[in-house]
Amino acid sequence: GHTVWCVSQCLGQHSGNAMLPELNPEEKLEVESEQPAEQTSQTDMSMAAPLTISQPDVKEWVARRRENIRPFGTFFSTNNFNIPPSVGRLTKRMPKNIEYFQSNYMLMFLVLVVYCLISSPMLLIVIAAAGGAAYVAARKNKDRKLCIAGHEITLAYQFRIISVCSVPFLFLAGASGVVFWVLGASIFCVTLHAAFYNYDALDIPEDREQLVGPIVEDV
Repeated sequence: GHTVWCVSQCLGQHSGNAMLPELNPEEKLEVESEQPAEQTSQTDMSMAAPLTISQPDVKEWVARRRENIRPFGTFFSTNNFNIPPSVGRLTKRMPKNIEYFQSNYMLMFLVLVVYCLISSPMLLIVIAAAGGAAYVAARKNKDRKLCIAGHEITLAYQFRIISVCSVPFLFLAGASGVVFWVLGASIFCVTLHAAFYNYDALDIPEDREQLVGPIVEDV
């Protein structure tokens, strides 16, 4: 019985070695070196690329907004203002007005921002100082890169430092109150105009509903 057990153990070891052949040291190194490369490639693929906004896209967006500005005579026409007859008409009127006059509403927001800047000189001085510092940094970065203790400071990092340093001065100048006032005034004006402006009075060819199908007359 002991002899049979030894023979079976030897056959099991032999079959296991036959099924799993040993790798050479060079092949082992190649397999181990491939695993980190695959892991790094997977991590690189998993990391999302940063969102970048190019200058042509911004120019195209601004040009499109300028083209969609409606005439101010139509925007401020008092004949088109009336109280909506029902809640259903109000819910249909507001989205259409916001979509049609969105460039005018954005222009209204910019006018309120400019008004707040003019009415608060300290805030205007802080913004002008931060913009001037960013402009000087950009000009100097073209001529010579900024290096501190042997490390290059990129232009984006310089802009970040300028922004962080200007935040306390913006709060001291009352920027938080100005932001809330502009947002509140803009939301109030846009909601008021979109709710009481009669969108149906506008002559918009692409928004006309066409009659399709047979006409049924009651006899």
